[in-house]
Order: sequence, then C-alpha cells, then structure tokens
Amino acid sequence: MEALMASYGGSSSDEDVDTVSPSSASASASLPQLSDETESFLPLPPPPLSLLDFPNSTSALDDLPIGQAARVRSFPHVQGNYALHLYIPVYITTNARKEVALFLKKLSKLVPALHLVDIDIPLDILCKDDHKLEQALAREFHISLSRTVPIRVHQIDSIVTMLRQKLQSQRRYWIDFSKWETFVNDDLSRTFLSMEIIAGGLMEIRKHIQVVNEVYKLHNLPEFYKEGRPHISLAWALGDLSKLLSQSVHDEMKKSMVKEKSKRSIFTAKFNGIECKIGKKMFKICKFPDE
Repeated sequence: MEALMASYGGSSSDEDVDTVSPSSASASASLPQLSDETESFLPLPPPPLSLLDFPNSTSALDDLPIGQAARVRSFPHVQGNYALHLYIPVYITTNARKEVALFLKKLSKLVPALHLVDIDIPLDILCKDDHKLEQALAREFHISLSRTVPIRVHQIDSIVTMLRQKLQSQRRYWIDFSKWETFVNDDLSRTFLSMEIIAGGLMEIRKHIQVVNEVYKLHNLPEFYKEGRPHISLAWALGDLSKLLSQSVHDEMKKSMVKEKSKRSIFTAKFNGIECKIGKKMFKICKFPDE
C-alpha cells in the first residue's frame, strides 16, 4: 500500500490545490461563484520564477513580488488523501495572445490588485514586460469539469477506469471563448478574471460534466454545479472585487466593440482531450478515432 501511495507523489499533505479550479463555477448571473475554493487558508510556496525565464529573454523576474495568498488548500489535510481534478487543457492561440495581453494590460491599470493565475505575480508589474507576459499566456490553462476533491488511494483505479469507460471515445470540436467574465469564490475571498464559453463547445462540455458527475456520485464525491459556467481563469485578486472588475471589463469591452464590431469571440481552441490529475500523477481519459 505504501508503494502504491508513493507512486501518486504523496498525499494531500504535500499537494498544491490551485485556486484556478476557480473554473468550477455556479450559474448565478449577478455574482458567479466558484466551487472548489478554500476552507482553510494555508499559503503554499509559489512556483519558481525560473519557469518564466526563457532563452533569449533579456529581462528577469527574480525580484518581482509574489502573491503568497493565491495558492491555498481547498480542503483540510487528511493523511492518505489525494486531490482529484478533471479538466480540459487549453492553450491560448499564438494569434490571440497579443490581444489578450493588451486587454490584461488595460485592466491592470484599472484593477492593480490583479495577479496572473498560478504564477501569482502582480499583473501590473508583469505587464511592464510584453515578452514575459505573452510567454506566461502560452502556458496551459484549463476548463474544470469537476470540483477538486480529496479521494483515498483505494478509489483511484475505480474512478480512472470508470471515467475512461464513459469518456473513452470522443470527437474533436471547437471551443469558442467569447466573453470576459468575473467570478468570485464561495466565501468571497477571491475574485477571478475569466474567459467564459457561451456558444461553441458549451453543449459538449456540459455533457462531459454530466458524465463526470455520474462517476463522482457513484463514489460519494460532491458533484459539479448543475448550472456550471465553463471558463478558463487568467487572473485573480484578493477579496470580492467583482463590482470593480466587472465594471472595468464592461468599459474596456465597450471600447473594443466600437473598434471590432464583427468579432464574435476572443479566441477559438480545439478540444484535445480530458485530463485527470490525482496527486502529482496525470491520466489521459479519452481517445480520438485518429489516435
């Protein structure tokens, strides 16, 4: 049993549960809320800034302040538990990164409390280096299909097997990220700037969530919100800044719409599978006919 536990990289005692599972959202239109946020606030160390040091880059971020409050555990530690999370990996297309970076730079001036998700560097400081900002936006983001929940080691094989059986064969489809939206977590301690899916890909993603809910229910795990709003989160701020951030987003979008009346979405990405993260171990859940 100890050898099996070791293969998953340790229990929840040494696992980071990212607040970006902020992507688990409720359907409240006036105040969208996220599902898998913190019950205990234990700051975790941020990822090394060397992750943003790319070849040929002339600027360094080693001296930038890092937000310690962003990375917190989403549930109390119990020895032998492993964090489980299902999601669709997403990469912002190269052509869209410059536009997204420009939008973030404008918002960072209006809401200086924003930090980039996962990297946890103040956005207004990161925005001073266009190259670093665009490189940061080239990282993987995700659309949550489940809450992040603790499971026991004996549940792992059953959950992964069942997910693969139910989600084994999938077709590729396009996902349109067409709306900037503001979300807050359940206890109003975090506000997130996100890109929501309201058209292309929404039906397919909701079907995935329904299947994951079925598997979670069979294992006595909390299901995702019934009226979840799929999205990826790019930036966060402490506290409930939803009014300020929403107004800032609205104002900037209004200006953009005047310039680009015909544009329907921020960017479009192809669905390339579903990933399951348990502890530090990754599982590819679905396959495609051409694989």
